[in-house]
Amino acid sequence: MTVLKIERLPHNKNLPEYKTDGAAGMDLCAAIEEPLTLKPLERVLVPTGIKIELEQGYEAQIRPRSGLAIKHGITLINCVGTIDEDYRGEVCVPVVNVSKDAYTILPDERIAQMVIAKVERADIEVTVELSETVRGEGGFGSTGRN
Repeated sequence: MTVLKIERLPHNKNLPEYKTDGAAGMDLCAAIEEPLTLKPLERVLVPTGIKIELEQGYEAQIRPRSGLAIKHGITLINCVGTIDEDYRGEVCVPVVNVSKDAYTILPDERIAQMVIAKVERADIEVTVELSETVRGEGGFGSTGRN
């Protein structure tokens, strides 16, 4: 099991937490003092009040919460964010409102989830030609709709 070290900042009231035994991600809460209203298409960087230290060879992936996304159109502007093992600043969440209605983030509200994942680093090999495949250069819908 990997160890995640967390430094709790003064404005933090809630540590990340796995809500169920089978949860892959731990919830991150908004470490804000006042409610924060996002207008449609507005984006904001929401602090979580924590700093983390990952073990070597790991990353923290910041992902949207599916309930906020489907019910209210609140998601992350960068879809999935990566926190590298050598980053030591506060974990902040880049939230965007993609709905047609304003949404108010409340203090301590769960706004994202964090998944800890093993990272493989690749050795880069430059070549003049890649191997052939059936798909070839087909992309963006080239395999059909169904």
